[in-house]
Amino acid sequence: MSHVVNFGCRLNSREAAIMSRHLESGGVENTIVVNTCAVTAEAERQARQMVRRLRREHPSATIVATGCASEIDHQAWTAMPEIDRVVANGLKTRRETWTTAPAPSRTVPPAAKARTPVEVQNGCDHHCTFCIIPRGRGASRSRPAEDVINDVGDIVSSGCNEVVLTGVDITAWGQDFPDRPRLGDLVRAILAGVPELPRLRLTSLDVAEVDGTLLDAIACEERLMPHLHLSLQAGDPMILKRMRRRHTPLDAVRFCRSVRRLRPDIVFGADLIAGFPTESEGMFANTLAHVDDCGLTWLHVFPYSERPGTPAARMPSLPRQVRKERAARLRQAGAAAAVACLDSLVGSTSAVLVESPGTGRTEHYAPVATPVELATGSIHALVLTGRDGDRLLTGPGP
Repeated sequence: MSHVVNFGCRLNSREAAIMSRHLESGGVENTIVVNTCAVTAEAERQARQMVRRLRREHPSATIVATGCASEIDHQAWTAMPEIDRVVANGLKTRRETWTTAPAPSRTVPPAAKARTPVEVQNGCDHHCTFCIIPRGRGASRSRPAEDVINDVGDIVSSGCNEVVLTGVDITAWGQDFPDRPRLGDLVRAILAGVPELPRLRLTSLDVAEVDGTLLDAIACEERLMPHLHLSLQAGDPMILKRMRRRHTPLDAVRFCRSVRRLRPDIVFGADLIAGFPTESEGMFANTLAHVDDCGLTWLHVFPYSERPGTPAARMPSLPRQVRKERAARLRQAGAAAAVACLDSLVGSTSAVLVESPGTGRTEHYAPVATPVELATGSIHALVLTGRDGDRLLTGPGP
């Protein structure tokens, strides 16, 4: 029996599912693949710790490392005595990497019952000072729209009701093609090409790259979910400049206001980094205020983590305790915003996607306690009757 242990982003999760399918279809036995992440030093540390644990628990297994961490520091991962093989990031989703058995006549992407990510793009052409991912995944590369539409069609045919478009820099989709289409063009092509798809969702968007085609899709396409996750990272102009981001705090605020005018019920999430090098208390206060200024709800907060080889790692760093404390304050602000969002939904009726028995999510990605008898992957119009902590309750209504 073989399996994949995954760390990191939605793109890594999608790639892990593909590797799992290749291991199964190829009859690969007694192999454990560790799909590593390099976004933070902690993520890499956890992956190394997992490798050592797996070797203790499975002494006879073949342990393979792949992913961004092992790509960036190939020599160090190859030198780990617990690892039998390191697979390059660019090879890990290829069928021939894992098996030499004849390929099946039709390859259907693996689909989760409730929600499935679909890769539309990989790599990144931007070099933010804190990020090492371009070294692990290379330059931006878009998948042809036809391939993406075919994948989405196969996934919906398998019974999945929600697809999430994912990539390293998905707003760069199409810019490496001769006619330079945009992400909004892809969104509309998917929805037109797969009319039976009930729900399409987008992951991290770079507000500096969003153009009118995507804004038009957000405004007009009801099956595009009213929930956008933004790659913001900070809310202070100097910190954004030192991060080498391409937007200002005002750009982000204007973007959120513009989208709300187009679709008033939109909900925003965001990635934010706390304790970036040189960040003063006043600079952090600007990022904290950015949560309200943009009207953010679902936050992914990271205390800054040095990545050797990046420009930010050479900048004056803050004490780790300061980073942790600021991250905690940001998470607290995010939790308060989430509660306010949940409370605002009480009394409404929402189309809830059941993720597992007893749990689901609304169109706005709000967590919901669902009746346990509802089938995983199904969508139901449910009355949201109250809130219990960080999730909504459902019932028959008034």
